[in-house]
Amino acid sequence: MNENALREEICFVGRSLFERGYVHATAGNISVLLDDGSVLITPTDACLGRLAPSDLVRVDSKGNAPAGTRPSKTIILHRRIYAAEPAARCVIHTHSTHLVALTLKGVWRESDIVPPITPYFVMKVGHVPLIPYRRPGDAQVGDLVSEAIAAGQRAGTPLRAVMLDRLGPNVWHESPAAAMAVLEELEETARLWTMTSARPLTDEQINELRDAFGARW
Repeated sequence: MNENALREEICFVGRSLFERGYVHATAGNISVLLDDGSVLITPTDACLGRLAPSDLVRVDSKGNAPAGTRPSKTIILHRRIYAAEPAARCVIHTHSTHLVALTLKGVWRESDIVPPITPYFVMKVGHVPLIPYRRPGDAQVGDLVSEAIAAGQRAGTPLRAVMLDRLGPNVWHESPAAAMAVLEELEETARLWTMTSARPLTDEQINELRDAFGARW
């Protein structure tokens, strides 16, 4: 997609997430990595349900934004994710209700906030580690997320998401639509997990998903 089309898609995704309750008020942000290394990102304190394409801020490859603009304060984290994961072209952060509630109640494991209870979670999302709490915008979060991404790569199970304790998920994929699908599957799995006492899929069932669909678990 060209830049204009990407601006339109970011606004479409933001509006869709807002209207379906994945984000509220001015919480959350979306960015896209452009071919020249610059990043399109939603402005700080913006409502994702009411974005116009012209509202998005273009931050150059050195992290500089045009004078008078206010990119999301999470731009540093987004840029760290793009640097750590070459396959990432879009990053979405939300304060999704069931995922945040899960961190307040207690996650399954720090290395996996929810167990592999459905095949589509295993296939579409994979491992999601918990990132220890830091205040919003803290630059140290970028270090922690980069380390988690590198650990997943070393293990042969690349990440598509991390969960910021008490804040919400950061998910990434090759496009805004694909990243939104990861977010939806992750939030739905958290909702199912908090509603039930479902047992994880067995090792045999997960191996079958690896063989049949290349699941990264």
